Amino acid sequence: MKPIALAGLLLMTTTTHAAAPTPPDVEKRQHEVRAPHGAVRVDEYYWLRDDSREDKAMLAYLEAENAYVDQVMAPLKPVEDALYDEFVARIKQDDASVPFRERGWWYYQRYETGKDYPVHARRRDADGLGAADVMQLNDAGDFAAEQVLLDVNTMAAGKDYFSVGVYEVSPDNRILAWADDAVGRRQYTIRFRDLETGTDYPESIPGLSADMVWADDNRTLFYVENDPETLLTVRVKKHVLGTPVADDVLVYEEKDDSFYMGLSRTRDDRFICIGVESTVASELRCTPAAAPGAFTVLAPRERDVEYDADHFDGRWVILTNAPDAEGNKAPNYRLATAPTGATSRAEWKEWIAHRDDVLLEDYELFDGFTAIAERSNALERVRVLKAGGDEYVAADEPAYSMGLSINAEPGTPWLRYGYTSLTTPATTYELNVLSGERRLLKQQPVIGYDPAKYATERSWATARDGSRIPVSLVYRKGFRKDGSAPLLQYAYGSYGMSMDPGYSLTTTSLLDRGMVYAIAHIRGGQEMGRKWYDDGKLGNKINTFTDFIDVTDHLVAEGWAAKDRVAAYGGSAGGLLVGAIANMAPDRYRLILSQVPFVDVVTTMLDPTIPLTTNEYDEWGNPERKADYDYMVRYSPYDNLEAKAYPAMFIGTGLWDSQVQYWEPAKYVARLRDLDTSDATVLFRTNMDAGHGGKSGRFRRYRELAEMYAFMLDQLDVDGGAAATP
Repeated sequence: MKPIALAGLLLMTTTTHAAAPTPPDVEKRQHEVRAPHGAVRVDEYYWLRDDSREDKAMLAYLEAENAYVDQVMAPLKPVEDALYDEFVARIKQDDASVPFRERGWWYYQRYETGKDYPVHARRRDADGLGAADVMQLNDAGDFAAEQVLLDVNTMAAGKDYFSVGVYEVSPDNRILAWADDAVGRRQYTIRFRDLETGTDYPESIPGLSADMVWADDNRTLFYVENDPETLLTVRVKKHVLGTPVADDVLVYEEKDDSFYMGLSRTRDDRFICIGVESTVASELRCTPAAAPGAFTVLAPRERDVEYDADHFDGRWVILTNAPDAEGNKAPNYRLATAPTGATSRAEWKEWIAHRDDVLLEDYELFDGFTAIAERSNALERVRVLKAGGDEYVAADEPAYSMGLSINAEPGTPWLRYGYTSLTTPATTYELNVLSGERRLLKQQPVIGYDPAKYATERSWATARDGSRIPVSLVYRKGFRKDGSAPLLQYAYGSYGMSMDPGYSLTTTSLLDRGMVYAIAHIRGGQEMGRKWYDDGKLGNKINTFTDFIDVTDHLVAEGWAAKDRVAAYGGSAGGLLVGAIANMAPDRYRLILSQVPFVDVVTTMLDPTIPLTTNEYDEWGNPERKADYDYMVRYSPYDNLEAKAYPAMFIGTGLWDSQVQYWEPAKYVARLRDLDTSDATVLFRTNMDAGHGGKSGRFRRYRELAEMYAFMLDQLDVDGGAAATP
């Protein structure tokens, strides 16, 4: 059946028809996208881009696609509802986070039953009140001595979207500053509140990133201003409470649009720092927090040299990939130290040397010891450096995730860290590095879940070039590895972001229906060290896609899944991944799940006015250069759509997404409908109120996921109502 005209579809949505739903069509308008080197591509759906989000024809098309999703999904509504009910039933609705202590107060966030948003609160540390005492009070619902900082439920009332990006309390504990976003475009407004009186200050500062730092005078706040068009972080300013925002002083402006910018205070609270970083370089400049003035650069930026630094115990500690004094390269990073007044790398001294088999990722400085987060053999570890030798924090499963937790104060022997796996809910421990005592502070409560009924494994797939790719798997015990099961395979594979195995209460519903869930730790992430990332970006990007396909072949060959019951899932840059593999190996996948996908790589990267573009030339390449252009156009999903049979797809986006603009998936779906020769269903859902992260609120995202998973279960021939009993 040929697609009907858009006007016809809009009419159909108000009339009852016995015929099967028909996907919408949308007009073509010829448009040429030209590169500086002369290459020309025709984009017949370029007109769907509208930066104002007001074009009536464009909005009508998105609404028509939503109406089509509604029609197709109507028979699956009972499955969607069952999944949603299962997700929500596992949530302890009145839960609270593990409190952390800072400047005499215990801070935490808590949720109330039936409400979408958190309450940010604190309790005064009085009479030896400890973290366990605070958790006990919260669990008992005793909030009499609590001070509410922000009740986000009240703040979000009547809004389709609302998010508090960050909040900071002044050093004297009296003034609260926070940044909120009511659109979903990550353009925040900073506001202020007197915590002693509960009165809000009259001034507000719009158009900012969620980044701020107080000075020691408790009146001056440093913040980061975004470019209104590209949303890049471009200026640091300082605001003095009670003065006009128009008078705020410019502190620093970043002229290079390939750099991001952020603010921080050092571990010892002595310095306020401005950090700038691109994909391949970074730079830190700091000023005394007690008397802010000129910002001094710790080491000037240099291409292919990245570093981050913290100040404690009278010295800088620096995590860097810079070569050591002998010129030995350090792609997996090393730790160096420098005196307080250092202004160049020549003053850095080696502390923890580089290792080819260990990636250093983070560190935390304490009185008497240092904790290091590192990675080896695709697994995370926490190492404690102290007098008398190093020690590693133990793990009990073959595939897991472990990392440093919030350690707000350095003067303690207790180290907090987090642990999770595909079968173990998120758990916070604290370890006494002097005595060796370990305390379980909290494990994410999952109602009705028994981890003993599930198993996780680590497998290794061989890529076509011989590389060994780690894969994390989880399934319900009793699973038969006989090549008949349905499989959901997930990956990301960009920016050096590692997708470590962690518990998901939504995945449990899939396992209870006989599915296997797999995370493919493909190149482009950093699971196997920095080289794993370098081998999956720029001119090596296609490795990311072939790795994913080779993992699928491995899992099918090993009997983990039936070859005709595999679904692939990715979001954002992971949406690029699944868009690419849909072009490269459509026969391997029954279904593609794609959220906010980056699918029009070349056109986006040719436009420096689009947020994130200029900062990412060193991730994808700059298509203004002919060689980069030619490589990128080889894999860009939109450019490689052709007349052939594609798998079923569920594609989601947000109208106000500032990271991957809505028009990328909109154009992709429109062209896919023109070329797809299969009868497989393609659904395109646009959240008309949200941005890159989807709808705000803790329950709304579960409704969206339940819809997508209901479609997946139907496509993979999984009985949506046949969940195993707990």
